[in-house]
Amino acid sequence: MAETRDINVQARHIGEAAIIYASDYLNKLSGERIERECKRQLESGFRTLIINFRDTELVNSIGVSILVGVIDAAEQNTAQLIFADVNDHTVNLFEMLGLTRHVQIAKDESEALSWIRPQETSTASRTLTADTRR
Repeated sequence: MAETRDINVQARHIGEAAIIYASDYLNKLSGERIERECKRQLESGFRTLIINFRDTELVNSIGVSILVGVIDAAEQNTAQLIFADVNDHTVNLFEMLGLTRHVQIAKDESEALSWIRPQETSTASRTLTADTRR
């Protein structure tokens, strides 16, 4: 299990997953750090990103817009993106803004890790789903 740090952004690896830890307040500065770390993990070849919000009390509008950029980067890299340990207020915000249509919300990090899908299975699953709709 390797750990990396980008001034106030901690990340660790478990298997094929990179887990990034958000700070207590997700604003422009901390959001940009999270986005930079997520993109770095994607560039390193990780195809599952888990953002852990266990310490996050508040997400402002700029923080949300930066998370949309993280969602886009994950989708561009066909990566699985999971938010974990999100408080109820923030889950409601993400639902209201439509972010939950693009990410999975896990109750905690353990649940998020149990949702990791193997790369071959997820690709085959998407192909099968597309073929059965024809």
